[in-house]
Amino acid sequence: MAIDNDRLMEFLGRFVGDLGATMAAGNVVVGERLGLYRALAAAPRTPADLAEATGTNTRYVDEWLRGQAAGGYVQYDADTGSYSLTEEQAFALTDPEGPVFVPGAFQLALGALRAEPRITAAVRSGDGVGWHEHDAEVFEGCERFFRPGYLANLTAAWLPALDGVEDKLRAGASVADIGCGHGASTVLMAKAFPASRFSGSDYHDQSIMQAHKRAADAGVAERVSFEAATAQTFSGGPYDLVTTFDAIHDMGDPLGAARHVRESLATDGTWMIVEPIAGDTVSENLNPVGRVYYGFSTFLCVPNALSQEGGYALGAQAGEAAIRRIATEAGFTRFRRVSETPFNLVYEARP
Repeated sequence: MAIDNDRLMEFLGRFVGDLGATMAAGNVVVGERLGLYRALAAAPRTPADLAEATGTNTRYVDEWLRGQAAGGYVQYDADTGSYSLTEEQAFALTDPEGPVFVPGAFQLALGALRAEPRITAAVRSGDGVGWHEHDAEVFEGCERFFRPGYLANLTAAWLPALDGVEDKLRAGASVADIGCGHGASTVLMAKAFPASRFSGSDYHDQSIMQAHKRAADAGVAERVSFEAATAQTFSGGPYDLVTTFDAIHDMGDPLGAARHVRESLATDGTWMIVEPIAGDTVSENLNPVGRVYYGFSTFLCVPNALSQEGGYALGAQAGEAAIRRIATEAGFTRFRRVSETPFNLVYEARP
């Protein structure tokens, strides 16, 4: 075997970066849960200062800080021996209500990786692994990962991009949010449009229990209802707006879901479909964001789809052509891309 040493070193460099990033996931979650990032955002601190401020052990904190500085997540001042956060680092690491919240993504990743033995077995057998079979960290991490993007874009950009929908919501519309999980998207819409009523659904009954709590805590429970139901069986209608957020690609029968959405819409209703950003070909998705989504998809999206009836397993990098095809086959006559972010594509489908 002829080994090109330069190419080997290049590959090993990539490996070292990946291994460090893998371990960084756990360290980021530890830092967030113990308030280490928040304390650093308040003021530069030595390891001893940070440990005292957060009620933690200095030796552990010292090692944690060194790793964080090596990874570029905190700043180190060699002259003072103190550590700090830039404004940008604090922005991304400390505020779960902001438009970017990095720890949520790592929490989701750690939760997903706990299923490795089951995923390994499923890759051999072709069996599915349902969403409900994953560790509870997956459900909470998913909410904390996606909610900041919804908070930043849903009412400010995505809904206004739909034809006539924002006016309906202000006047008082009926909305179904399919695959709502913990209800983050449902509650955000309900808070923004107090004249409208919202119905969220998800097949995972434990997530629905959390969704009820989220709505009550937000003070919108009187206008928001939730039910444990699949995308092919959710009740109610006719709806002025149906939404699916990062959910269609996870379904074993997205065509059946699309047909049920079509049947549940009012004559002039709208289906808003939010999906991970993706091109239509593998080559278009060979980039850092595509890598993230393919990785999650192997552990979460494809296994969940294969655990359900329907014969589909679109995966998280399905692309616009695949989503358009499903909407068209379900009877929608108008389909267009209306918005996008670095992580999402937003489509409008109408009867």
